[in-house]
Amino acid sequence: MGDAAGVGPEIIMKALGDPAVYDICRPWVIGDAKILERAAGMVRANLQVHSVAAVSEARFQHGAVDCLDLDLLPADLPVGKVSARAGDAAYRYLAKAVELAKAGEIDAICTAPLNKEALHKGGHLYPGHTEILADLTATKDVSMMLSAPRLKVIHVTTHVGLLDAVKMINPERVYKVIRMAHDTLQKAGCPEPKIAVCGINPHAGENGLFGYGEEEEKIVPAVKRAQREGINAVGPLPADTLFFRATRGDFDIVVAMYHDQGHGPVKVLGLEAGVNITVGLPIIRTSVDHGTAFDIAGKGIADELSLKEAIRQAVELAPKRGT
Repeated sequence: MGDAAGVGPEIIMKALGDPAVYDICRPWVIGDAKILERAAGMVRANLQVHSVAAVSEARFQHGAVDCLDLDLLPADLPVGKVSARAGDAAYRYLAKAVELAKAGEIDAICTAPLNKEALHKGGHLYPGHTEILADLTATKDVSMMLSAPRLKVIHVTTHVGLLDAVKMINPERVYKVIRMAHDTLQKAGCPEPKIAVCGINPHAGENGLFGYGEEEEKIVPAVKRAQREGINAVGPLPADTLFFRATRGDFDIVVAMYHDQGHGPVKVLGLEAGVNITVGLPIIRTSVDHGTAFDIAGKGIADELSLKEAIRQAVELAPKRGT
């Protein structure tokens, strides 16, 4: 359910108000039933909330939102404000989802946004969802992939400062992210993914004119290694033109070196269209590509389209059960 003080509960109720969601999957919510009931009123959704104690009790019927009610928050939790209780609850909802996914009781996790300040105040010192999921699944190598209708981007580094990001970039990490991009797209039905790798400096260093040789030291060895293994990867390429080329279809995915290099182009295409996918985990996890939006929380106006797209992509990536 994400941070209950943000727009997560509202977009959940809006998304699950669409019967088309139930046509493609069996959705249910891990969170607080009373918060979802309040959100239904905020968005004027004609939906009931059906509290359950286990997956086996869920009905998966449109009109009654199944909720594994962890009962962590008061019904009058203030909206639009940073709350340590909400931050702790957001972590515990996710931890429960991971537990169920590892046990095979659910096929995929789709997360509503959390607030990093609230998360920290609640005692969980993580930069975000990606790092929590890596820790809870004991996964060493993960990456954040953003997927929009005309652009997919995977990140070498994410929630660190720019100076730290440059220090963290190394040939092994760049290679692993190229490999994760290749393997993920192959599993999604793209047999020979075309992968473009960003440079770090303007014009990808322009043969040493900009920077201190970071491209040659940190990126070129990784691209060459991937190519030797038969991966269709090219780079490092100048980021200022690369994303345009990717949107017109020259490449299937772009490897970005740091957070804003990759996030900016995707979000220019529209927050409602972007989906965040954690690559490298033993479980499937997708998410909206926006934050808790405290400024509009409680007003019932938050857009649910990113969540619906995240659900759709979770369904596509999830292992299929027999009918």
